Amino acid sequence: MIRIQNIIAAGLAASVLFVATAALAFDESPEVVKQRIGAGNPVLGKTRSELCQGCHGEFGLSLEDLIPNLAGQYANYIAKQLRNFQSGARTHQIMSAMAQTINDEELTDIAAYFSSQKKMQGNGKGENPVAKNLFTKGDASRGIPPCMSCHGVNGKGQAPNVSTYPVIGGQHKSYLVAQLTHWRSGERSNSPDGVMNKVAKTLTDAEIDALTDYISGF
Repeated sequence: MIRIQNIIAAGLAASVLFVATAALAFDESPEVVKQRIGAGNPVLGKTRSELCQGCHGEFGLSLEDLIPNLAGQYANYIAKQLRNFQSGARTHQIMSAMAQTINDEELTDIAAYFSSQKKMQGNGKGENPVAKNLFTKGDASRGIPPCMSCHGVNGKGQAPNVSTYPVIGGQHKSYLVAQLTHWRSGERSNSPDGVMNKVAKTLTDAEIDALTDYISGF
């Protein structure tokens, strides 16, 4: 009897956590957005990001599927990626060169501007049972944690002040495919403790296609 009660209590606690996380994921109140922005100045960032807008769009929504959306992304995550391009921890022919032209103050403001925009949104057409299972439950037999455990409900992030893992819900499918493929091959390796390399290395092409279709739809 006690065991059953414990199971029920654990289930209720998980449900409460899920609801609370979901509420945070979709909260775009000024207080939440301010936390997401961090220390940068989004007003200055709008001007300082004019060159960036040529590829990533005026409001952080790019028109090219291989160029990521930045709208509503964590400012600290954007800044980290640019610093990784500066240091060589991450490489890209264009971004590596562009990052060298930006100082730290400009970088912080640029990241704040894109972060201040409403979070990227997908087309809602990515429903896939295989992908949904991986995203919400993972695969313990392969050591794959639920994508949701790091990226939050519908890939919209964990909380406004938790920028370790990016917002991915509503990101371009082609960009997500490219990044998961790069994680799998080791071409990209700048995630915390190499977690994305460990996860991606066991994914099949079919699973990557299904997951990215699912995630991009949010």
